[in-house]
Amino acid sequence: MTEITSVPVQLLPHGEGLQLPAHSTEDSAGLDLRAAVPEEEPLTLNPGAFAMVPTGLQIALPKGTEGQVRPRSGLAAKHGVTVLNSPGTIDADYRGECKVILINHGSEPFVITRGERIAQLVVGRYVPIQFERVESLEETERGAGGFGHTGRG
Repeated sequence: MTEITSVPVQLLPHGEGLQLPAHSTEDSAGLDLRAAVPEEEPLTLNPGAFAMVPTGLQIALPKGTEGQVRPRSGLAAKHGVTVLNSPGTIDADYRGECKVILINHGSEPFVITRGERIAQLVVGRYVPIQFERVESLEETERGAGGFGHTGRG
């Protein structure tokens, strides 16, 4: 079993009563993020429209990690609704509200209700880097080949 890391989370007033993000199964990589829209004011995304949807959460990710906000496959497959800046990044030093930019690529309006699962959060480690200018790069078998160089697509 993988070791679980505890992450501090603060619920904002409009997030009270919503379930905290959690893994659906033991091997799920993502944690579901929920919409913290008012019960009496669902958010309608018309075709082609996008909106920043609140989650009511502020989190403190561990140093050396980042949170990636990714689409939920069911929303994309069934309704054409996805995360516009996918994946969105939450840096470890960010302390504002986590919000999700959703866009409706579908042909029908999509109504987002309070507590609806709108995206998933995957937390991973990253490698801090610093670029170092050089005159040439080490040669590789691939070289400069890219964008379909190994076949049709």
